[in-house]
Amino acid sequence: MTDTIAPVSLDDINLSNPYFWARPLPERDDAFRRLREHRPLAFFDEPEVPGDAVGAEDMPPPRGYYAVTRYADLAEISKRPKDFCSGQGSVSVRDMPADIAELFGSMIAMDDPRHARLRGIVARRFTPRALERLLDSVDETTNEIIDAAAAKGEADFVTDFAAPLPLLIILDMMGIPRSLYPEVLHNSNVILSAGDPEYFPPGEDPREILIGAGLSLLGMMNELAEERRVNPKDDLTSQLIHAGDEGEDDRLTAQEISSFFILLVVAGNETTRTALTHGMHQLTRNPDQREILKKDLDGVLPTAVEEIVRYASPVTYMRRTATRDVELAGEQFVKGDKFVLFYGSANRDDEVFDDPDQFDVRRDPNPHVGFGAPGPHFCLGAHLARREMSVMLRRLFERLPDIEATDEPQRLFGALPLVNGIKHLPVRFTPQPVRR
Repeated sequence: MTDTIAPVSLDDINLSNPYFWARPLPERDDAFRRLREHRPLAFFDEPEVPGDAVGAEDMPPPRGYYAVTRYADLAEISKRPKDFCSGQGSVSVRDMPADIAELFGSMIAMDDPRHARLRGIVARRFTPRALERLLDSVDETTNEIIDAAAAKGEADFVTDFAAPLPLLIILDMMGIPRSLYPEVLHNSNVILSAGDPEYFPPGEDPREILIGAGLSLLGMMNELAEERRVNPKDDLTSQLIHAGDEGEDDRLTAQEISSFFILLVVAGNETTRTALTHGMHQLTRNPDQREILKKDLDGVLPTAVEEIVRYASPVTYMRRTATRDVELAGEQFVKGDKFVLFYGSANRDDEVFDDPDQFDVRRDPNPHVGFGAPGPHFCLGAHLARREMSVMLRRLFERLPDIEATDEPQRLFGALPLVNGIKHLPVRFTPQPVRR
C-alpha cells in the first residue's frame, strides 16, 4: 500500500518537538531518511518531557544531543560501551540522578562491571532451556486471551489481545497475582507514555504521577520479595532472591530485584505489545502479505515476526554518553556529548535493507536492531518476545482468521517517546464460540 507523504523540509525537522512524533509514520520515516542522507549525526536541543526532570534539579543543565540515524553508526556505538556508556542515562535524554535512572532503567542504565554482574545473574534464568516451561504456558495464556474476546466480533487489539499476553506472562513468571494486572498495566503505561494526556491529566503534577507509578511497582515487588525470602516458591522472584545461597556471588539486593521487575513490566511488556499491534496494522494494510503468511504459517511465521519487529521498531531510542573525547564517522566529539540511537531509522537504512519501506513477511536476511544492536545491552528477552508474537499470531489466524483493523491506530503523543507505542487499534472479526 502506498502512502501519500507530505515532506518536512530538512531545516524544519525537530526530533524534540512532540508534533514531529504526531506526524504520520511515512512522513516521519521520510524525515529520518533525509537525516541519514544529509545530517546523520544532527544536533538537537533536548525535549521537555513531563516527569523527565524528576530529581534532576541538581544535575548539569541540558546540553542537547546528537541523533544517530544510520545503522552503521548505531551499531558502532553499541559495540563500544567503554567509549559510549549507558550509566549516565539510557532511557532519558535528560540527565537524571543515578537512583532515579536505575529505578526506571535497571540493567540498561548500568555499565560494567555492575552491568555484567547483574546481567549474568539474570541471563542464566533467561536461556531457552531455563524458559522452556514458561514458553509452554504462552500457548495456554494466548488461548485464554482469545477466548475472552472471541464472541464479541470487535475489540481493541491493544487492550484485548496485545497488552495482556506479555504482561500476564511476566506476572506469572515473577509470581505476582493476576488480580494486580490492571494496576501494573496502568503504571507501566504512565512510565512509557512520554507525557501523553491520556495518562498525564492536565493540571496534575507530572513528576508526582511518574514517580508515583514507579513507587507503586516498587512497593508491589518489595512486598513480594519479602514474602518469597521467607517462603520461596517456584517463580523467578524466588530464584533471584535466593541466588547465591550455594556460595556463588549471585545474590541480588532488594533494590536490584525491584528495579529488574520494573524493567520487565515496562520494557518486556511494551516490546511485544507494540510489535504485535503494529503487526496487525500492517497485515491489514498489506493484504498480499497477510495472505502469504496465512497460507504458510509454519514456513513464513519466523521471518514475519522478524519483519514486524523491524518495521515496528518498538523501542524508539536509547541514549549513550561519550566517556572521553571520541571520533565517530569521521567527526570529533567531546566527553559528555549525548548520542540518541534511533532504532527505527537504522531499521530503514537502505545501505542495509533492500526496499526498506516495504513490509515483506519473507524478508531474509533481516539484521534488524529492533531488539538492540550487538553489544552488552542486546535485549535479554528477545527469545521470549519472539515466542509470544509467534504464538499469538498463529492462534489469531487459526481461531479468528478474518481479524483486521478497522481504523488507523491511536498512537502515543509526546515529546520523543521512548517507545513507538500504540494506545488503541480497533479490530473486527467473525464472532467465534469460546474454546471448550
